Amino acid sequence: MAVPPTYADLGKSAKDIFNKGYGFGMVKLDVKTKSSSGVEFKTSGSSNVDTSKVTGALETKYKWAEYGLTFTEKWTTENTLGTEICVEDQITKGLKLTFDTTFSPNTGKKSGKVKTAYKREYLNVGVDVDLDFAGPTIHGAAVAGYEGWLAGYQMTFDSAKSKMAQSNFSVGYKTGDFQLHTNVNDGSEFGGSIYQKVNDQLETAVNLAWTAGSNGTRFGIAAKYQLDSSASISAKVNNASLVGIGYTQTLRPGMKLILSALVDGKNVNAGGHKVGLGLELEA
Repeated sequence: MAVPPTYADLGKSAKDIFNKGYGFGMVKLDVKTKSSSGVEFKTSGSSNVDTSKVTGALETKYKWAEYGLTFTEKWTTENTLGTEICVEDQITKGLKLTFDTTFSPNTGKKSGKVKTAYKREYLNVGVDVDLDFAGPTIHGAAVAGYEGWLAGYQMTFDSAKSKMAQSNFSVGYKTGDFQLHTNVNDGSEFGGSIYQKVNDQLETAVNLAWTAGSNGTRFGIAAKYQLDSSASISAKVNNASLVGIGYTQTLRPGMKLILSALVDGKNVNAGGHKVGLGLELEA
């Protein structure tokens, strides 16, 4: 078996069917460019239709491939500055070390995080440490895979309070066109998802969620259909009768238009439905 995914990416195929191609209540623009010297620029801006709040972000990335180094600088309209330095496959193959810092000039607030990740055949592990003077918070995760079967564990330990803040477990099965994923979070949140690629044009997904002490089960069904090489349509519905529809069209190489709408099936005539518009440019 190849290298298993990280814990956060377990069930990712089903999540993508539910989340990608939608942008309800938002008008969004994403622009990606790359200079001749190899510096990558990513600019994004969005406006919330309901609140009229506008947010934006700028990210620059430079890769020094000879030494396995990646330097990333980030800035947001919340006036937060971020710096990330990453070195990969240098100390040993499969090992990735990242140092991430953020600084807010307005408040003077600083934060830092050290991330380590190691992956090889059958195994993918990671440990992140949030640096805090009161006591670091340790995040750990591991995923093992064998012949399509996947098992993962994720934990968070708050050293300031000397207690486990999070304990999650997951089991799944993955083949080329089918994926099954189940998880238990903190012993009280239960979830599962199924993904199937029916053919080259159609992909489907189902998810289920249940909270201990609750009588209701949350579930949803989603599908994505590739109309042709440049256009696709997505649709999803959940047990709350919320219906989402998305349409993605590649207008030309490097230019993609995304249209989406969310309709409350229980109150079709009451209004309050949401629409979204997104434009992605890449050069």
